[in-house]
Order: sequence, then C-alpha cells, then structure tokens
Amino acid sequence: MAVPALTPRNTPPRSLPLREARTRLSQLVAMAELTDTVTVVTRDGDSRPVAAIVPVGVARTAAQAGADADRLAEVTAGWSRRLEAQREQSARRHAAELRAVTAALAEVWAELDRRFPPGTDPALTRLRAAHADLLAG
Repeated sequence: MAVPALTPRNTPPRSLPLREARTRLSQLVAMAELTDTVTVVTRDGDSRPVAAIVPVGVARTAAQAGADADRLAEVTAGWSRRLEAQREQSARRHAAELRAVTAALAEVWAELDRRFPPGTDPALTRLRAAHADLLAG
C-alpha cells in the first residue's frame, strides 16, 4: 500500500451522496488506496451515513474485531492479576513494617516510662495524650 504523501492524516472524511459515489467509484477507491482518504456514502437527499469507502488497512472484519477484543480482555486480565499480586505483596510488606515500627515504639515508651514514670514530666504527659491511640495498640 502506498504511503500517502499529500493528504494530512487528520483530514475529516468526505461525504458524498450514493448517486455521485456510484459515478466516481473508481476514483474514490483509488483515493482510498493512495491517500488513505475515507469517503462516507449517504442516501440521496439524506445526510445520514449508510456506508464508507475506506483504505484496506482500516477495514476490520467482525472476526478480526472480535479477536482483538478477546486479546485485549486476555491482556487486561493478565495485568489485573499482576496488579492484584503486587497489591497483596505490598500489603504484607506494609503490615510487617508496621509491626516492626509498633514494636520499636513500644520499646521506646517502655524505656521512657522506666526513666520518667507517668505524670512526672508534663511534656511526656502531653505526648502520651496526643498519641494515646498508638499507645493503646
């Protein structure tokens, strides 16, 4: 298939009534082949499209479209499984890190309680109050 040299890629499709398309069919097919031009065919006197003359590379059969949709669903399902596995692995890692931090925090508070019994240091009392939810766990 020839590479279009003169037609910009984003040109809107041209629209022709069926009578004119029938008269110029050879020309429209050549334009589709050489310049990737899409021509929309309408009924005479009605502006609604009923058919199109498109380059062969653009035309897709129902079987090809179905195969593409099946392949896309297969790839999407594969990525979904991979993402779910990564989410689970991340959740396990996060839970392990949280347990380690909680254990370290418990050790720090135990040492602070040993050095400064509760109620003896106003700054520690405020800190205990601010972090009561962390200390309860």
